[in-house]
Amino acid sequence: MRATGLPWHRVSGRAHGALLRRAGALPLAIATSNRCNAPMHALIRPAFIVACALALAACQHGPARNPMATWVPSENFDSRRAQVIVLHYTEQDSVARSLHTLRTGNRGGPVSAHYLVGDDGAIYQLVADEHRAWHAGAGRWGTIHELNSASIGIEIDNDGVEPFTDAQIDAVIRLLDDLTTRHRLSKTAVIGHSDLAPGRKIDPGPLFPWKRLFDAGFGVWPDADAPPPPPDFDPVNALRLIGYVTDNLEATIHSYRMRFRGDNEKTLDEDDLRILHALTWRRSPVSAIE
Repeated sequence: MRATGLPWHRVSGRAHGALLRRAGALPLAIATSNRCNAPMHALIRPAFIVACALALAACQHGPARNPMATWVPSENFDSRRAQVIVLHYTEQDSVARSLHTLRTGNRGGPVSAHYLVGDDGAIYQLVADEHRAWHAGAGRWGTIHELNSASIGIEIDNDGVEPFTDAQIDAVIRLLDDLTTRHRLSKTAVIGHSDLAPGRKIDPGPLFPWKRLFDAGFGVWPDADAPPPPPDFDPVNALRLIGYVTDNLEATIHSYRMRFRGDNEKTLDEDDLRILHALTWRRSPVSAIE
């Protein structure tokens, strides 16, 4: 604030107001009071003082502290980070409808996701990355049992029947690159809703182009250099190594087939033995997200 050359108590009420208004200390209605030479305590209303106190209190964003303990803060900590990214389709007919669903309650209860990608490639963020969105529900992937707390959810505007557009897949790839880079996530840690909840969820469905994501560096895909599976190869154990829960084997096979075969079959054939061996013969993909 620029000096006036006058002692503070000699400045008129109007000058006081002008000075404080420039400093951002008074609302316009108070700072332009015509009561010259009025004492400052008469100009500043009690309601304004209370409002200032509340505003200052609201700015005090400190960590929640346990009243049972003495607070002795340490600098040795980091924000909790996601371990996996979960892809969904909205199964609705428009971005506008999905934005409404993801921001309000519905007959199945409130749901949300961190991001929504439109069929034109537009990206919308609804929940901060570090917050827990309600998108995964009950399920498991590898050693992770509570996916909402350990994941970032991306909804893709698709009704489950139509093909995904090039624009939205390009946008998903850009978003995955950003998220895996900023949050130091393994690029293999990208799964579908159906992967973590076999039998309960089918999105993003058999039409989703997982190979295209893999070619861009995300997710997992069968190793083209893998040898044939050995005679004692166990495909069920391979499903577990990838990350699937196998309590309901038929449902798990369906989820696996949607992702790696692009169909709705629920049994394994000889090609599946080759694919599952090619997915697991070098390493366990799930180890990257443990």
